[in-house]
Amino acid sequence: MRSYIVLFLCLPVAAQTRPAIDPSKLVDLTYDLDEKTVYWPTAKPFEYQRETWGMSPGGYWYAAVRFAASEHLGTHLDAPIHFGKGQASTEQVPLSKLVAPAVVIDIAQACAANHDYLLSAADIGKWEQANGAIPAGSIAVVRTGWGRYWPDRKGYMGTDAPGDTAHLHFPGIAKEAALLMVQRKIAGVGIDTASMDYGPSKDFVTHQVLNGAGIYGLENIANAEKLPVKGAILIALPMKIKGGSGGPVRIAALLP
Repeated sequence: MRSYIVLFLCLPVAAQTRPAIDPSKLVDLTYDLDEKTVYWPTAKPFEYQRETWGMSPGGYWYAAVRFAASEHLGTHLDAPIHFGKGQASTEQVPLSKLVAPAVVIDIAQACAANHDYLLSAADIGKWEQANGAIPAGSIAVVRTGWGRYWPDRKGYMGTDAPGDTAHLHFPGIAKEAALLMVQRKIAGVGIDTASMDYGPSKDFVTHQVLNGAGIYGLENIANAEKLPVKGAILIALPMKIKGGSGGPVRIAALLP
């Protein structure tokens, strides 16, 4: 024990006080869960109720809350089992796949012109020409620029009518691009929209391809515009729901 104390005292003062991680290198990619949280039209909204909130009879402060939520609302993880029979449920996704390097494919300009734009295999090819092949084990983040609409449900989803899935409009990922991502053996896919499939999808083929290959999804990512094209490490830790098809997730990026 004494040797450890001596070693610490011999360190420069700056090294003793410097945080282990530079806070300026951390980016929160997660939306708050509250009454404004965007949710799928057929799901239930986030529910929050204060059970106790104030001074107790014993004279001390005490706060306790209960909440209820769909697995798939706000910033959340789609476990592979969501659309992949026999694939991993939420608690079975390895930590080694949830903490991984991120690559960012930016299609915001195309999405601004076409709200139903689909990331194509050609878009990925163009990215790889400039940056090299997408590394195996990485998390591919598709940046559409859709965060500018959050939490305006109509702007973000294309409709704000309860239960309306017939008029959804937002960008997503084409089947061909998903198949190429599977070939690259990525760990997961992130996107700053409500779904990896675009709004008008009826068969959720992109989910079928990715989840069916054991690849998880991260949807409703916040602050995607703060990520570099490559070099960041993503830390995406969902609620560990046993047997879950997904769950709310806190995502942070560690910038290079």
